[in-house]
Amino acid sequence: MRPATVRDGAHHDVLVVGGGQAGLSMSRHLVGQDVDHVVLERDTVAHEWRDGRWDAFTLVTPNWHCRLPAYPYDGPDPNGFMGRDEVYSWVRGYADTFDAPVAEGVAATRIAPRPGGGFVVQTTAGLVSAGAVVAAVGGYHRPVLPTWAQDLPEHIAQIHSHEYRSPDQLPPGPVLVVGTGQSGTQIAEDLFLAGRQVHLSVGRAPRVARTYRGRDCMTWLAEMGVYDLPVAARGLAKRESTNHYVTGRDGGRDIDLRAFARRGMRLYGRATTVEKGTLRFEPTLGRDLDHADAVAESIKDDIDRWISSEQIDAPVEARYTPVWRPEVEPERLDLAGIAAVVWSVGFRADWSWLGDLAPEVLDHEGHPRHVRGLSPVPGLSFVGLPWLHTWGSGRFLGIAQDTAHVAAEIAAWRAGSTWAGPAEQALDLPAAG
Repeated sequence: MRPATVRDGAHHDVLVVGGGQAGLSMSRHLVGQDVDHVVLERDTVAHEWRDGRWDAFTLVTPNWHCRLPAYPYDGPDPNGFMGRDEVYSWVRGYADTFDAPVAEGVAATRIAPRPGGGFVVQTTAGLVSAGAVVAAVGGYHRPVLPTWAQDLPEHIAQIHSHEYRSPDQLPPGPVLVVGTGQSGTQIAEDLFLAGRQVHLSVGRAPRVARTYRGRDCMTWLAEMGVYDLPVAARGLAKRESTNHYVTGRDGGRDIDLRAFARRGMRLYGRATTVEKGTLRFEPTLGRDLDHADAVAESIKDDIDRWISSEQIDAPVEARYTPVWRPEVEPERLDLAGIAAVVWSVGFRADWSWLGDLAPEVLDHEGHPRHVRGLSPVPGLSFVGLPWLHTWGSGRFLGIAQDTAHVAAEIAAWRAGSTWAGPAEQALDLPAAG
């Protein structure tokens, strides 16, 4: 990595905003094309992997999925799952494999069109201009809390999953985890394995088995081409879908909430409101557990069909049988005995730095409008978004392909080709299927 300095009044051919894996991947392509550019990183390179994950965090995708441009995982355990610090070291190390010009500690705060073409960008280090700007800041910016979180009793410590590090961080006593996406289920497991009494508010998130018929399910799905399926074939509603929960902890295993319940974890439906020190839940627990299992089994159905069509010699495996069902749907939880709440209910995007360009660039739901990363504004593009083009886009598996495409399109546009962003009539595309 080559530390860069942002100078007030400077101009660059391309400005990349964000120094995570997507921004670094974009820089790798631009370096290869000998394009003058600088990467702005508000904090430090890849810091989210170190600062935004808990101590026991692991990837949920096998290590062999980790492949940035000219930088595939080449460690000793391709079918294993790197922990937090290993992922940080791997991504941070990527920046040192090429001459990435990164300005750490510099944030982009406002962007505007530049008279005569290109953009002017206000940064914390001064005003700079660029012919093209690539937003590589992901899609998860501000942690979300429900409006009624403020109604919880004052004695309860509250943190978002983004702030969670370990069970020792929380005061002694029972913990309520709200949300069952990848973070919520893994944090609930982390607390439970540490001996905490865990209460878990279960949502609509699907799950996937860790292995099936002799291989990791995500390896099967990659071989089947599922991660290469474009979002246009699935409908834009897929952008809002929650990732399937599973874990890479201790070499990888299923997360079966029913098994946790049988061992003493308390499960509830969707949390809705606080009334006089009592948390109320909708009677959705049984339905949502069934839904998660149904998704996991449907994935196995797809794998079975693939094995059959390709005539693969794979062992036969018995299907999952639920090990626990709720006898009643719990509707209330007395909060007097709860020491802490971990909110795992997602993030909200913050594109305020797009300024006056936002009405052109964002749709009515606040999502970036783009075609494979190219926005309606010539020269402004996005990389690193979930479902930017395929299911693999928001993962290490698809970043190289996405950034290669955007880099090539920027080069073609700078050489005189038409910018291939969405047309005005495509403002609100209907979801397919």
